[in-house]
Amino acid sequence: MKTRNTTLIQHITVPYEYPVVFTHALFDRDNPTLARLLRRAGRGPHRLMLCVDQGLAEPFPHLLAEIHGYLKPHAAWLTEAHPPLLVPGGEGSKNGWNGVREIMAAIGNAHLDRHSFVLAIGGGSLLDIVGFAAALVHRGIRLIRIPTTVLAQCDAAVGVKNGMDEHGQKNFVGTFAPPYAVLNDLDLLRKLPPRYWTGGLAEIFKVAIIKDAALFRRLQRDVAALRRREAAVLEPLVIRSAKIHLEHIRDGGDPFERGSARPLDFGHWSAHKLERLTHHRLGHGEAVAIGIALDVCYAAGRKLLTEPERDAILDALHAVGLPLWDAACLAEAPTGGLALLEGLEEFREHLGGRLTITLPHGIGARVEVNRIDRAAMADALDTLRVAARARGTAGA
Repeated sequence: MKTRNTTLIQHITVPYEYPVVFTHALFDRDNPTLARLLRRAGRGPHRLMLCVDQGLAEPFPHLLAEIHGYLKPHAAWLTEAHPPLLVPGGEGSKNGWNGVREIMAAIGNAHLDRHSFVLAIGGGSLLDIVGFAAALVHRGIRLIRIPTTVLAQCDAAVGVKNGMDEHGQKNFVGTFAPPYAVLNDLDLLRKLPPRYWTGGLAEIFKVAIIKDAALFRRLQRDVAALRRREAAVLEPLVIRSAKIHLEHIRDGGDPFERGSARPLDFGHWSAHKLERLTHHRLGHGEAVAIGIALDVCYAAGRKLLTEPERDAILDALHAVGLPLWDAACLAEAPTGGLALLEGLEEFREHLGGRLTITLPHGIGARVEVNRIDRAAMADALDTLRVAARARGTAGA
């Protein structure tokens, strides 16, 4: 007896649009941005909940009062359904389910539904876990991201991913869930602790090196001003970086990462490993800077970059205050060899399919490679250590 199969092909197209807004004084009562955005969902009434990074308390002690002062005139159609949930920031907050469960429980206690809003205010790690929790409850609560660090505004907040660290791997668990909106208050960057200002610059360098030579030249020109933390110089660089990230997600042909290539993860295979090897003593941006520097040295060894191009990149990273080296680069794996190089297979597993590493091919362009010569990468590590020592990097 022959078996007959019936196959029904389902094709779904779901267009999605969300605004990424750059503004100043977001919670000033004269700034209509947030209220206008919430009104876009209808006249209401609307329920909302605030999830705020605990790390904002010191640089912004009056932030919650400002937010409540902003919401008060709109009380007839906006209800804060739960006291502000203060969430630990930093990569450690993403490790395991406890933080996510707490956020989900608060959303449930607030009786938020799919027409309600969660406002996530903080750095990239907070945005990741709040976005993950919001994506799980009722299969998706409307999420408004309000990023407060350079890294989050120029990169982490503008895309469609969220997640948490689990099973010993960064972002092992997560979802693709576009936000309702991203609201960037550029004034928040002015009071950042230095580490969160400088670390975020690594992600701007990342896209400049592989996508925008003019942006790299601008970074080179402005290194002294960036080291002095001049906000007027930083702000257009943040906006340009966010635009490049958005364009890649929209036009790169793989917004939900079904393939193996991840150009926006240039420098990240070793960065993710360094974060774990240092137990997050290195922040994400700091680890990315070292990862970029290592891949730049490898690319130069493979004749994809000239030595002057390599040195120009290393000089600019160093000049803005980003690290080029950490002692963890030479940590040994339990089974022998460099622990850092284990990051290649871990990265492949995270991406799926073939190992695909993005390398610069000249400044402003890129190439994807499917094989890394481990001996040549170890040589690149030696080159980087010598270069870092020559530039006075501690520990090199």
